[in-house]
Amino acid sequence: MIAELDHIFVLTVAGAAAAELAGVGLTEGSPNAHPGQGTACRRFFFGNAYLELLWVSDPAEARAAAARATRLWERWSGRGGEACPFGVAFRPREGGGVEPPFARYWEYRPAYLPAPLCIQMAENSDVLTEPMLFHLPFAKRPDAQPVGKRQPLEHGLGLRDVTRVEVVLAHGGAWSESLEEVARGSLIGMKRGVRYGLEIGFDGETRGKCAEFGEVLPMRLCW
Repeated sequence: MIAELDHIFVLTVAGAAAAELAGVGLTEGSPNAHPGQGTACRRFFFGNAYLELLWVSDPAEARAAAARATRLWERWSGRGGEACPFGVAFRPREGGGVEPPFARYWEYRPAYLPAPLCIQMAENSDVLTEPMLFHLPFAKRPDAQPVGKRQPLEHGLGLRDVTRVEVVLAHGGAWSESLEEVARGSLIGMKRGVRYGLEIGFDGETRGKCAEFGEVLPMRLCW
């Protein structure tokens, strides 16, 4: 596979759940906002990837023409119901090409990205019962960023790298071609359950420990 994991987002209430992650020993990085897209986030960085807690900060912007095709408004407003609240971003693997890990995609050029950069959105972006899948051909590992731009990577739990991502889907039916492609490439795992969920494993999960956050954050961390 020519791509690798870059980050995972979870759609939440504005600012929610960051305290819970800090409470189990994660160090928060800098927050971010996405002008023209109407979203903002808080982030937690690891050596090879990061976790983003994302919410709609400006409903009018999120529903406007520039961002409408992302369906982020529908995903965010429908979280806790039919819409899958997760997104998974990929980037080129070192030494590989810049093609995304799915054959069919469209180019999203948000105002916050300088030209000619774009986000390659998988064609399952309209399938709200699946995680949003997208590829960032310009992205790099957090631990490969220049020292002056590097986010905090040290955590009280001693976590270093994300080594497993598994998404629990709450709805039956066939998966989209894009989701099948990333699953076949072992980029993420998929399983079915009674409600949406996310499992993130760190460092091969050799210590046999996990943390869950209930309804505040439908996610399980394992290390």
